[in-house]
Formats: sequence, C-alpha cells, structure tokens
Amino acid sequence: MATRSTIMDTNSFRPEMAQNLDPKTRRLTEERDVLGPAYRLFYRNPVHLVKGLGSHVWDADGIEYLDVYNNVASVGHCHPRVVDAMTRQASQLNTHTRYLHENILNYAQDILSTMPSEIDQIMFQCTGSEANDLAVRVAQAYTGGEGVIVTHEAYHGNSALTSKLSPALGTAQTLGLTMRMIPTPDTYRLTVGGRNLSDGGVQDFGEWMAGEIRKAVADMNRHGIAFAAFLADSIFSSDGVYPDPAGYLKPVIDAVHELGGVWIADEVQPGFTRTGDAFWGFERQGIVPDLVTSGKPMANGLPTSLMAARHEVLEPFAASIPYFNTFGGNPVCMAAAQAVLDVMRDEDTMGNAKRVGKVFKDAVVQLQFLHPCIGDVRGAGLYIGCEIVKPGSNEPDQVSALNILETLRSNHILTSVCGRYGNILKLRPPLVFNENDVDWFADGFSKTLDDLKL
Repeated sequence: MATRSTIMDTNSFRPEMAQNLDPKTRRLTEERDVLGPAYRLFYRNPVHLVKGLGSHVWDADGIEYLDVYNNVASVGHCHPRVVDAMTRQASQLNTHTRYLHENILNYAQDILSTMPSEIDQIMFQCTGSEANDLAVRVAQAYTGGEGVIVTHEAYHGNSALTSKLSPALGTAQTLGLTMRMIPTPDTYRLTVGGRNLSDGGVQDFGEWMAGEIRKAVADMNRHGIAFAAFLADSIFSSDGVYPDPAGYLKPVIDAVHELGGVWIADEVQPGFTRTGDAFWGFERQGIVPDLVTSGKPMANGLPTSLMAARHEVLEPFAASIPYFNTFGGNPVCMAAAQAVLDVMRDEDTMGNAKRVGKVFKDAVVQLQFLHPCIGDVRGAGLYIGCEIVKPGSNEPDQVSALNILETLRSNHILTSVCGRYGNILKLRPPLVFNENDVDWFADGFSKTLDDLKL
C-alpha cells in the first residue's frame, strides 16, 4: 500500500510487516481484521500498551516508554484527580443534556472564563470532528456563504463535512467543491522575492498569507461560491508546526473579515496551555476568533469537545435549528473536564509548558550542531517541530525521519511525524513533561542518531 495520508499512513504498520513480529504481536495485528482495513497502527513493530502514568506508558512486557506525542492525556496518563472525578460522577449519574445538571453549567462558565469576553456562548460535543462540523454549519448560517478555506495539509476531522476540509487525509479523500486550500505557512522554505518569509517579520509574513486568502476567495467568487470561513489552528499542527512569528495572523483574519468570512480557531492541538504563552493558542496571535473549537485535551481521554462562539455569530443557526448530542456534555465527561481544568491551574501546566518547553527545544537545538540531518527546530511551549533534512540543505528526508521514529521506538521513546513531506518530528508530550523526561528524550534521540549514523 502506497503512502497516501501524511498524518495516517506515513509511519503506519502494514500487513506485509507482520512476518517480522513476535507471535503474540502478530496475532493481535491479525485479529484487528475484525475492525476492517481503515484503522491504522503506529510503527513497523506496533506497541501493545497496557498502562500509563504521567508522561510514561508501559507495554504488555512491562517495558516503560516515554510518551512524546500524546496531547489526549493532556495532564498526564491516569491523573488521579481526573480518575477520581470521573469515577465519583459515574457512580452517581450519567445522562444527556435534555435534563438539568449542574456539571455542564459550571464547566461552561469556567471554560468560557479562560476566553475573551466576546466569546460568550458554548456547546458541547464528543469529538473535535463534531465540533468543527458544527462550527462550519454555524459559520455558513451566519455569513450566508458556503466556501471554507483551509491550509494545504490541514486536518479538521473525519465527518462527511470535515473530512472534505482535511487534505491531510490524503489522495483517496475527496475534497469539497466549495473549499479552497492556501499554502502551508512554511517559514523554513517559503520565499517571496528571494527572501525567506520569516526574515520579513510579522507584517510581511501576515500580508503574504492574507494575499493567499484573497486569491482563494476570488477563485470562489469566480465559481459562484460565497465565502463563509477560514478554518485553521493557530500553530498549523498537521502542516508541520509553525508557531512564529507570533502575531502574523492578524492581517490574515482582518482580510477574512473584510471579505465577509469568519475565523474558526481549531484549538484541539494548540489550546489548553500547550504553547506556554497563553491558555489558548490564538492568544499568541493577539486576535479574538469568531468561533473556537477544541476536543482531545479537554477531559484527558474521555470523548469531550466544544464549540464556543460570539453570541451574534451563533444566533442565526441556534435560533432556527435545534441541536442535540446524546453524549456531548454528559455529567461524567463534564466532571473529568472540570478536573482537567482544575489541574491545569493548580499544577500550572502553562508555566510548565513554557519552562520545560524551552529546555526541551534547547536540547533538540544542541543536537542540531552534531547531526546535520536536523534542519529547522521550531516550537512554542511543549509543541516542537523538528525537521529531518538531507545534510547541507533544507530538502525533506522522509526516509531518515521514519528510520528515526522506528529507532526511537526501539529506544523506548514514542512520537510521530507531520507535514507535507512526512519528515517533521512532531514532539507534543503530555503537559506534565518534566526536565528528567527531556533528558531521557535527548539521550535517546542522540543514541538514535548515532545508531543511524545521521
């Protein structure tokens, strides 16, 4: 099977690899046939995990791994306060939102208090896909348009609507006829007039991207499509992690508004203190979105997501179409989400992301001097993208990146890749990652590069 999806297929297990597995692992991969062929496993030798705590996970043989990928367990695997909150609520009641319950109201007020005051209403779902799906529908009702703009390697979900707005799903995924893509804001490679965009500063970079928005909307208009929304996360995660220069999105969103659209800030990955600079990734850009979505980090692994909105943006949709999600906002998930929010405050995950993130990024940069395969190293807080390139150039080297991933796995470190070329190490650990974890990663990464002679 040829690689088709940058986020799903690049470092996935494939059936022809089974002959190299131990009998137990091979049996488990074969038994997954009951799930059908659409699912994917990481690694040529898949990991059979049975336990997790903090930033560490253990396999069925008791081997401990460092988790440098997981933003689902945002405050760490099996955080005791989250486990206790969900257990207590599950032992009392779990039902849907057509009955009154305080958990959803208390959490709604609390999570809205972390956002700008203009964002004042919120709805809950189970997945980021559902949240983005609803946000697009709300944007279309508000603007009267249908066209949505995304970036070249964006991933925004797997519903019928959001999968058509997710080019990262690959060549087999049909994209929407009313969507348009703009280039990845690749600060490492893109040049205009012979100058790297990042060298031009915030204004030049923002104006370039605003120009791409204008071109996309002009093309929509030529085809009789009215513009509705720009759907993007503020760190461009699946595109390859491009957090800087901070503030460059302001002229972009100004252009979106000028052209009659709204910005849907997909905060599934950059939100919840991940960048270390602010609770929400969009705050680094100095902009108030029209709609905000999030999912994975909210309840430490329980299916919970949100769509928050300016009330005037939500009104045309909500006043005419009733919305019901059987499990969205249920008492158990709201209890877990509240516990996550409490832990983030009490344990200062934002401060930890900023402090440890700097140590983490510096450690990767130090290895750059010894290993020419490491190109650009960029990030914000505990979200780092590390380019693997052919030495002496910025040419992507996917083969080496995948060999690094597999060797890191052999050295008991788990992460993944992203970006158009599948060559960018996506270093995005739980927010409780500490300096001892950084040392573990740096030692393992150094050993990996030495083993591969890269």
